[in-house]
Amino acid sequence: MAGRWRTKLASAALALAVAAVPIAAPRMTGVGTPQTGAGARAMWLWSRTEAAEVVPWAAAHGVTELFAYVETNVAATPQLARLAEIRRRADAAGIRLIALNGEPDWVNDPAQAVAWRRAVTATGLFAGLHVDVEPHVLPDWEAGRATLGARYLSMLDRLRDGATLPIEADVAFWYGEVSVTGGGNLAAGILDRVDAVTVMSYRDTATGPNSMYEISRDWLARGAQTGRKVRLGAETAPLGDCAHCTFAEEGATVLGTRLGALDTAAAGDEAYNGVSVQHYSSWRELGA
Repeated sequence: MAGRWRTKLASAALALAVAAVPIAAPRMTGVGTPQTGAGARAMWLWSRTEAAEVVPWAAAHGVTELFAYVETNVAATPQLARLAEIRRRADAAGIRLIALNGEPDWVNDPAQAVAWRRAVTATGLFAGLHVDVEPHVLPDWEAGRATLGARYLSMLDRLRDGATLPIEADVAFWYGEVSVTGGGNLAAGILDRVDAVTVMSYRDTATGPNSMYEISRDWLARGAQTGRKVRLGAETAPLGDCAHCTFAEEGATVLGTRLGALDTAAAGDEAYNGVSVQHYSSWRELGA
């Protein structure tokens, strides 16, 4: 996973360096009815942490949706048994288990996304799909963002065609500024194709200029207009080139306080669906 983490951290750094800011969605299926709206918490799980460790910790920290990384060849690996145990324990804890994956090159090869969706669905373990594709990290993004944006939307079309599970996508907060080939806006196109989004609103302040809330307002407004739920994302891993983009230096107490302030600020936003924390390993290292 080390190579994957280098990719993800580089992706986050690039996304954060950019300064800017209707189809009825089916209700997600799965165990119980997790908390939604202000106060709701989700968590990315990229590591292969065992169920006995991660699920109790997640439950103790108010997590009601867990985005667990799933390989396309999961059925042929020992990870299937581990994920089945996570699902068993998650059910008991009232946590919804969501399959997580995504690579930038899915934009140019959507068959990879389709193969992953089929593999995930076949396990019967998951209540939804969570994709973290991030086309803006591709080397030709700056010169060809309109074309790549259109390809990303086409990939989402392929992913949802025949899908039986709801789909949520991680999105850069500034996608609303991107026009795509053929007309239209990237953010609007994404919301036409998915059931919910998580904004990579990686900042270490809740409100005020350049805060989690402020840089996400475009998505919150679009979500309200389209009936889509919008989570905001909080980063906890160290980011050497963007200290104000992560809570790594602030610690767990400040993280909790500021996410609470974010809940208060966004409570009146119809689309707001709480916060997803990136990611289990670094969040745990913050303490508390």
